[in-house]
Amino acid sequence: MIELDRDGGIFVATMNNGPNMIEPAWQARMLEVLDEVEAGSEGECGLVLTGEGKSFSNGLNVEVVMGLKGEDRARFGEAMLEITGRLLLLPVPTVAAINGHAFAAGAFLALACDYRIMREDRGWFCISEVDVGVPIGPPMMNLLRSKVSPQAARDAVLSGKRYVADEAVAVGFADAKAAESDLIREATALATSLSTKERRIFKTLKQQLHAEAGAGFGIAS
Repeated sequence: MIELDRDGGIFVATMNNGPNMIEPAWQARMLEVLDEVEAGSEGECGLVLTGEGKSFSNGLNVEVVMGLKGEDRARFGEAMLEITGRLLLLPVPTVAAINGHAFAAGAFLALACDYRIMREDRGWFCISEVDVGVPIGPPMMNLLRSKVSPQAARDAVLSGKRYVADEAVAVGFADAKAAESDLIREATALATSLSTKERRIFKTLKQQLHAEAGAGFGIAS
């Protein structure tokens, strides 16, 4: 579901379940991944988050999520906020290597990373909630606003536009693009270039940078 490897100081978390839809089992594994990265974050460390095949993550598994009731539904929502908030404030550099489609909650996972590199020839980045009839909660909306301009956020939210790599870079959803064969290498190189920063000040500055957006996720500093 999510395989975690380490290349020197850099963890590489690979979502490898087809469209990489988010459901309770996925959440449980991602929380384990974040625990392991945090436990191993002393010294030179970073995280690259990626997928396999044509999808980075196509967002929530709506069929499964809509079937959750009562406490299970509440726990799912709480876990989604915890995962996104922890990823946003992880005390090491994080890079999303967007290998393919990143839709809805999958797009927000990428936005929670410090940097995003998108495959240049395939895949869409899309805030698709307007077309599937799903609201965006305040924490996620604040995250979006903190990452791109007000105009880019407006257009993405209200139109559900599917951005290819060049368009995503132009509006700030991605920082760079890369060929499929170079994607992980370039993402790892970027994470490595930041992994030597002194950990305490890196963590503090990251918390300050994301103080407003991070507050909505309820993650302790």
